Amino acid sequence: MSKEIRELSIKEKAGYAFGDLASVLFWQMITAYLLFFYTDVFGITAAAAGTMILVSRLWDGINDPMMGIIADRTETRWGKFRPYLIWMSIPLAIIAVLAFTTPDFGPSGKLIYAYITFILFMMAYTAINIPYSALMGVITSDPIERTSVASFKYAFAFAAGTIVSFFALPMAKKLGGGNLASGFQRTMMIFGASAVVFFFIAFISTKERVNPPTKQKTPISQDLKDLFANKPWVILLITTMLMILCFATRISITPHYFKYYVGTQDINLFGKIRTFDFVTLTSWFNGINQALSILAMLSTKLIARVLGKKKAFMTLFLITIITMALYLFLKPQHVMMMFVLQMIGSLSGAPLTPLIWGMYADTADHSEWKTGRRATGLVFSASTMSQKFGWAIGSAFAAMLLSLVGFQANVVPTQGVMNGLRALIGIVPAIAGGLAIVALTFYKLDEKTMQKVEADLTKRRKESGEATATTA
Repeated sequence: MSKEIRELSIKEKAGYAFGDLASVLFWQMITAYLLFFYTDVFGITAAAAGTMILVSRLWDGINDPMMGIIADRTETRWGKFRPYLIWMSIPLAIIAVLAFTTPDFGPSGKLIYAYITFILFMMAYTAINIPYSALMGVITSDPIERTSVASFKYAFAFAAGTIVSFFALPMAKKLGGGNLASGFQRTMMIFGASAVVFFFIAFISTKERVNPPTKQKTPISQDLKDLFANKPWVILLITTMLMILCFATRISITPHYFKYYVGTQDINLFGKIRTFDFVTLTSWFNGINQALSILAMLSTKLIARVLGKKKAFMTLFLITIITMALYLFLKPQHVMMMFVLQMIGSLSGAPLTPLIWGMYADTADHSEWKTGRRATGLVFSASTMSQKFGWAIGSAFAAMLLSLVGFQANVVPTQGVMNGLRALIGIVPAIAGGLAIVALTFYKLDEKTMQKVEADLTKRRKESGEATATTA
């Protein structure tokens, strides 16, 4: 394989990463503020919101492998995956604005509107994000270089997450003139327009280089059979679902935690007492997490090289879940300790996602090595499906538990609600994270194995003239 393919330029890595800068403007709004938007702004109950999110996300998860199959079979002069960055960016932005719009309907009308717009939102997101994710598997075939690309991808993702975390609630408050419904809609208009530009940058900055074997004509049934016979991929699927369940439960409940458990607090900063409301505390709590994650992301390639992706993932995740579990012991006034634990957990948790996506790329290579067939889009889309299921279950679980303990939006919380919030921010996600670590112990694709896989595949591609194939 040529040096050009093995070592990507910083420009191409950064250009590719602009796709996640775009995607996460939408995704962070969904994960961090959707449940809060539905209960406290849009005006539906926590139980109704939880059920709607669960149904919509499960359907969305089913769409992922379907989109992967479509992308694998797309043939254009720009490649299989890149065209979707252009085709779907504007529809996604429009539907996102509609999803964060509060119509003047009654309770039933609002619920129907929420189902329709959110399902369409997630389908449009899938149609662009699945091809974008799969693109990482075909711009280079070098495992370490893919980890580097993933680091850029998630550094930009956390940059977008930082923007949304710090500014979404204050923007909604400011742009709406105190009317959060109007503010959320206008905020999403700004994020959507920005995302269209960022997707275009990703499109023009990248090339597809790793193609399926020339003579590959694989039926869908064979692709699916290969996928579920890929034991390392199945293990990663389970691990990812548990990891996302951990983070989804926690992040979806964070605004409620600060509004109803912590409340407004007077904090001594540098010798001066300052008053912080839940908007400020939530924004800084989420924002610091995302900002520190960018710094931690830069160490991913080094950690993967020194420890190996699997060992690095397990060690860092253990530190992260310990910081989560400690929230069980914090009182509302322990705001500074909440932020200290968040900082530690952010630094240890940030590399987890690029590490596991680097492992997914390895499973695509491993499958091709064993079967002689490659379905990169299906591997990544089915993997994204596990993320969607994890987010669906986590967000719905948080909403339903709030409902079970008697949560009512904009009402003073009972002790049962307070206890539920404390569990959902700490011990519940920690348990899910521990199970993810246990699942990953069965993953066997270490660095030595992948070196052999890469060498064998490189030899095959050179012999067939596929290694240097590029798409303009």
